[in-house]
Amino acid sequence: MFAIVEASGRQYELVPGRFIDIDMTAEEEGATHVFEQVLMLVDGTKATVGQPYVAGAKVTGKVISKLEVNAVHGRIQSTIKSNKIIVYHMKPKKGTRKKQGHRTQYTRIMIDAIELDGKVIGKAEAKSAEAKTEVKAAPAKKAEAKKASK
Repeated sequence: MFAIVEASGRQYELVPGRFIDIDMTAEEEGATHVFEQVLMLVDGTKATVGQPYVAGAKVTGKVISKLEVNAVHGRIQSTIKSNKIIVYHMKPKKGTRKKQGHRTQYTRIMIDAIELDGKVIGKAEAKSAEAKTEVKAAPAKKAEAKKASK
């Protein structure tokens, strides 16, 4: 189950239980973010395509990144940033040089549910502690089997 939504002029594939980084928003950590411009819903082999958006569909998520206010400039800044991009302009034989750096800032959102007409059709599953211990126990059994075969 996934949805394709439009946010910040880009299209994203959203799956419940995963996170997405979108352009920085002014939302606080723990706030609910709603994507209402859903372009397409896919559930196994069944797909619903909007014209341009799917009517009554929305995707909800929780903001999990921390937003900080920069004390020097008074701007809201995210702790999640892209790699630095260096922009360098130079005009040969003129003595003109200009160097700038840029880092895009993001807000990280954990996708909770995909809804259609008020019904939840895709929901994030909580990971249980039992499943984690079973995964850790499996490699130990393989090691015992190798020792027994020698």
